[in-house]
Amino acid sequence: MNTLPAEPAASDIPAGDTPAYGAPTLSVQLKMLDDGLEPPSYAHPGDAGADLRAREDVVLRPGERRLVPTGVSIALPDGFVALIHPRSGLATKHGLTVVNAPGTVDAGYRGEIAVTLLNTDRDEVIELRRGDRIAQMVIQRVEYAEFVPVQELSDSVRGGGGFGSTGGFGTAGA
Repeated sequence: MNTLPAEPAASDIPAGDTPAYGAPTLSVQLKMLDDGLEPPSYAHPGDAGADLRAREDVVLRPGERRLVPTGVSIALPDGFVALIHPRSGLATKHGLTVVNAPGTVDAGYRGEIAVTLLNTDRDEVIELRRGDRIAQMVIQRVEYAEFVPVQELSDSVRGGGGFGSTGGFGTAGA
């Protein structure tokens, strides 16, 4: 079992001490299910997303989606979630996206992280090779809500206005 070395949690850092830019602030247990793959990593200091890699070769025809394993399983501390986002370069250059973006990895999940990829290009096939970076994993704190039943909700400026209620594209000449 491969695990990352323990890093100090943010609460373990003495007051007044600031971690170096991009230094870990949370320890997450990592189990690599495939020793031939690189573990999740940040491309640059300060990046929010750690790259996840494809565990297998994948060919996606236009409009096709596929669940792609990453060879990664993690144990998040309670109160955290891992959100799986598309990689912007793949989305822009090739139309590759994550169908349920962001995907959610709950703190209690211990299985392999897999990413549902979709080829949105109308004409081009996307070929991914084992080890290619396919998505980003962003780890965030979670707030747990207490849902309090009420007869009426408090007022707000927006009120019940939904989709399109704040405007958008106008008509020509308007």
